[in-house]
Amino acid sequence: MSDPVHRTVRARFLSAGFAPAVPTGRRLSAIMFTDMVGFTARTRANEADALRLLEEQERIVRPILAAHRGREVKSTGDGFLVEFASALEAARCAVAIQTSLHARNAGAASPIELRIGVHLGDVEERGDDIFGDAVNVASRLQPVAEPGGVAVSRQVYDQLDGKLDLALERLPPQRLKGVGGAVEAFRIVLPWAALGPAPVAHAPDRLAVLPFTNISPDPNDAYIGDGLTEEVITVLSQLAGLRVIARTSVEPYRTRPKPIPEVGSELGVAWVLEGSVRKAGARLRITVQLIEVKSQEHRWAATFDRALDDVFALQSELARHVAEALRLRLLVGEAARLDRRPLPRPDSYFAYLAGRAAMRRILQTDLQEAADQFERALALDPSNASAHAGLAEVHAILGGLHHHRPRAEWQALSEHHAREAIRLDPALAEGHTALATRHLGAGRWREAEESLRRALELNPSYAEAHQWYGTLLAELGRPEEALAEWGQAQLLDPLSTLGLAEEVSLRIQLGELERAGSLLERLGTLEADGLLYQDRAFSLAQARGDLASMRAAIQAFERLLPGRAELALGRAMLLLAEGRPDEARREAQRLEPLGEPERPDNQLALIYARLGDVDRCFAWLTTTVDAGRFSSRPWRYGPPGDRIRDDPRFARLLARVGLP
Repeated sequence: MSDPVHRTVRARFLSAGFAPAVPTGRRLSAIMFTDMVGFTARTRANEADALRLLEEQERIVRPILAAHRGREVKSTGDGFLVEFASALEAARCAVAIQTSLHARNAGAASPIELRIGVHLGDVEERGDDIFGDAVNVASRLQPVAEPGGVAVSRQVYDQLDGKLDLALERLPPQRLKGVGGAVEAFRIVLPWAALGPAPVAHAPDRLAVLPFTNISPDPNDAYIGDGLTEEVITVLSQLAGLRVIARTSVEPYRTRPKPIPEVGSELGVAWVLEGSVRKAGARLRITVQLIEVKSQEHRWAATFDRALDDVFALQSELARHVAEALRLRLLVGEAARLDRRPLPRPDSYFAYLAGRAAMRRILQTDLQEAADQFERALALDPSNASAHAGLAEVHAILGGLHHHRPRAEWQALSEHHAREAIRLDPALAEGHTALATRHLGAGRWREAEESLRRALELNPSYAEAHQWYGTLLAELGRPEEALAEWGQAQLLDPLSTLGLAEEVSLRIQLGELERAGSLLERLGTLEADGLLYQDRAFSLAQARGDLASMRAAIQAFERLLPGRAELALGRAMLLLAEGRPDEARREAQRLEPLGEPERPDNQLALIYARLGDVDRCFAWLTTTVDAGRFSSRPWRYGPPGDRIRDDPRFARLLARVGLP
């Protein structure tokens, strides 16, 4: 928060005159902390708007505190520290606050969301303030709550048992900063939250494989642990009774290791597999342990001594041990697949891993590096099916996003490598997923669905297949199923951004701006300066009519993709929002003479739809269909489609591309 805002907030609270009677001495109290979600980001985007929302929040919250006999100890800038004589009263007050805000946010362009934490403990008064471990725990518990939610400690839970007309749901044990030991935490299941899926808390079928630690004398041997981690994830993911977190979400723990309970909480897993690798000459010593998050006890541990050339053959043995430890029954087909998996040469496989690592970033230089590594992997071992799947994906991204080759060329390359991957390894889920994306891009909807279903049969934990299946379902006009698939992708790959960004887009198009804002905030914590975040931030700001945030997103895009035609479309959208349609039309007209692939046909159609020029909109929609770039989503769900969906020409366009 900027200094002027701090000064304004402080002056307002000092002059508020809210000063109920102050108890004295040391006492047992229920402590509540509240915090306004996203206030700092809002302040940077539009300080005046942020302060207006802050004032509105105070007007709503303060009377509720008074009604529940809460003593406002102090302001925390965009929240409150409040003391209650009763844990039950504190919980009821928290529920009342969230209920009022939930009603206020329905249909509001700018939602106000709070996180609330409540703890019960001993406090000591000094002047008008209170101190003690109870205050510290309550302050650290508040961030555990969901936006619009309430988190309570075990001490509060014990006081509420049977007295609150709402369910309480156990959360993973929380390692709170500055608080010794894990703290038991619960969430109050608010009526509207009970209608949707609850947050994952130690789901019994979910496991994370942490990056294997290299304890060899030579740090250059770290690649062995990398390969082992990837292989163990791949093999365990094929077990139908298990859901395994994707490598992209466990990779950060390599450089930032955390206690097991914290890993369990962040990834929503009940089990963690961790291990170490030591290379000595041509021999490896691999130590592995399976840990239950809740108890932190070892369910199974083993040490393997193997020759370096046998490192991949160890995977099937590990999978069987884990299945046995978790009391999973290996199906006949699963066991057979584990035994007959084709394994590439180790040097080829490690080149493939380097390519996968580079693909996590979507700038052109990174994607080209990924393509080079996949090509190197195939030069070392032409039978490496995974490298073919990687090339299929990277050519599609390079072509679609960065236009690195003519459209027909990159499409053909992508499909060729996807089919080669399947030919070499019919059980490779990555190959079927890569082929599905080509079917999707070519409008072969039935074939895309068949390929994605096959990928998920082979690997139910493959987050990317869930993500693309969600995209397909959204195109087919099945939004609820799409949201479910993206939800699965996020559960399996919590630190990935793709499925999350897709859900943000669809929520905006469906008009669910409150939910979209909460998801966008989470996306911002994962990649605040990324293309996906800035794109969705612009879309949400446009839906809300937030001109300052639209300008900020355009400025970010100018840094990330300087000179791209899409920037002119963003400026045209901003001009429309500012009430300057003639200038917006001129901005769009300057782009029309561009040739493929630079000309953004879909966005031009959107501009003309917003201008109310339906004929020009359909002209450009027809161009997108002819070029194979049509997407039905903005027209099926979003406001731009309000004047388009009922036009007979739209039904004819859907029929041309084979969409229902």
